[in-house]
Amino acid sequence: MNDIGVRDAAVTDVDVVVIGAGQAGLSSAYHLRRRGFEPERDFVVLDHAPRPGGAWQFRWPSLTYGKVHGMHALPGMELTGADPERPSSEVIGAYFDAYEKRFDLRVRRPVDVHRVSEDEDGRLLVETSAGTWSTRALINATGTWDRPFWPRYPGQETFRGRQLHTAIYPGPEAFRGQRVIVVGGGASGTQHLMEIAPYAAETWWVTRRPPVFAEGPFDEDRGRNAVAMVEERVRQGLPPLSVVSVTGLPVNDAVREARANGVLDRLPMFDRITPSGVEWDDGRHVEADVILWATGFRAAIEHLAPLRLREPGGGIRMDGTRAAADPRVHLVGYGPSASTIGANRAGRAAVRDIVRLLEGVAVGV
Repeated sequence: MNDIGVRDAAVTDVDVVVIGAGQAGLSSAYHLRRRGFEPERDFVVLDHAPRPGGAWQFRWPSLTYGKVHGMHALPGMELTGADPERPSSEVIGAYFDAYEKRFDLRVRRPVDVHRVSEDEDGRLLVETSAGTWSTRALINATGTWDRPFWPRYPGQETFRGRQLHTAIYPGPEAFRGQRVIVVGGGASGTQHLMEIAPYAAETWWVTRRPPVFAEGPFDEDRGRNAVAMVEERVRQGLPPLSVVSVTGLPVNDAVREARANGVLDRLPMFDRITPSGVEWDDGRHVEADVILWATGFRAAIEHLAPLRLREPGGGIRMDGTRAAADPRVHLVGYGPSASTIGANRAGRAAVRDIVRLLEGVAVGV
């Protein structure tokens, strides 16, 4: 790598900036190290979270490691001997912390990235709460946790009860004796319902579309087909869907029991929210104390807005991990690489392309 230094008192030059230190960011940083890049000299990893663990550190305490679906180890270091009854936030936080130390990744935190824009001489300018970096390439690995999606419905502001999102779900005991509406047909919605039902006075499950339950193992073919469907959307410049939205909800013994007991009986989406609950145009009304929005997240990419990467369809058109409109910018953990195993592979692919870019070799050939 080239020797780099401080261009002036305010801007530091590096070859690569990695934004985010979750699975995608750490995988990318690992592969940069493998290719000979030195942290702080050739690349820097910026993370806004207060400690290691990515989005996992913010998960609710009742999500124990044994309940985590499809957690794939980071490259070069397995996660072994974890207590399945321990909160996943603690297990994975400790794992990420050990990983950063083993590979000397020197993650800077907490650092908020405000904007990425054009700099001089074909470089990118990354402005943050901890200073400004000028870089030849960017790996954006910011995930979705910071952008919870709250749908809007008529009357929402009149509801006298409590509304909260998965992002701040406190665990099932907080709903003891209450009437709870859970909105959302993904994995979080079903997990919340199954946890809350034994504590709540009553629960209802509301989704926009009928849920699809997927029996049988989630094998390699199903995984490949799901990723291909998500990949096609981002190739067209459309906002990515979650992998779960195309795979269906995995069925295990707990899900079967919840379906048999009526906990996972689904209602269609209501038409409006009232001060005391929700109602449908057909006259049906449900009174509730809580509306829990398990309605997912959107990609946290607002800081990339000055680069004008978005397509008319609302997403960023991708070619592999590269933004089609700017080969200097890679999005890892976006769209088809949003799964933990996908993030690992995408980190390796992004670094391979960045090495070629920095060496002056045309990418995509």
